[in-house]
Amino acid sequence: MFSWFKNKKYPVFWNKYLKKFKTPQPKTIENTRFIVFDTETTGLETSTDRILSIGAIGIFNNIIEVSDSFEVYLKQDEFKAETVEIHGILKGGNLLKIDENEAIKQFINYIGNAVLVAHHTVFDIEMINIALKRLNLPKLKNKNIDTGILYKKLEGVKETHISLDTLCTKFNIPKHDRHTASGDAFITSLLFLKIISKLKQERNFHYSDLFRVSNNNGLI
Repeated sequence: MFSWFKNKKYPVFWNKYLKKFKTPQPKTIENTRFIVFDTETTGLETSTDRILSIGAIGIFNNIIEVSDSFEVYLKQDEFKAETVEIHGILKGGNLLKIDENEAIKQFINYIGNAVLVAHHTVFDIEMINIALKRLNLPKLKNKNIDTGILYKKLEGVKETHISLDTLCTKFNIPKHDRHTASGDAFITSLLFLKIISKLKQERNFHYSDLFRVSNNNGLI
């Protein structure tokens, strides 16, 4: 059994992805590549719904790197007309769409060993992991940060569930292109930087603090 795991052959792109984690990673916020990402999906059931689009943008040295961005639309084998009003992605339309396998491959090549950031990270990462499972591949290896949980590290925060819209209002972030994957990724990247800035104002806040469990209780 153990020899099967050891000798299992993965595709080239996955082996390249795994190899990137063998290099020691920086332990400072400034020297870490963060990838803020979002998925638009046919619904909220991770076991049955499918990814419609993935949008992402990089952050390095506290700067949003517009040139380090990613956007892909997926062919819709599963279509739910009732969700089009939210994400605006039609089954047809003029958008260039690729199949799920190619989209996931491109996303894995893009993120490398970066730290992933999202709002309500669990859902987006689970959608990617289930797509990887359909490719007979393991789960993502990247560290990840939920901006909702990160917000709860601020002094005086008592809310247990904070929506992205609510935090945009609190931090005066314009909600342009809301409910598009790329738009939400950019909005979340602004939120991420604003929360970190405020945390640094409150106390000595370091890379390791990003991953520490907050003293505040409650689900995000």
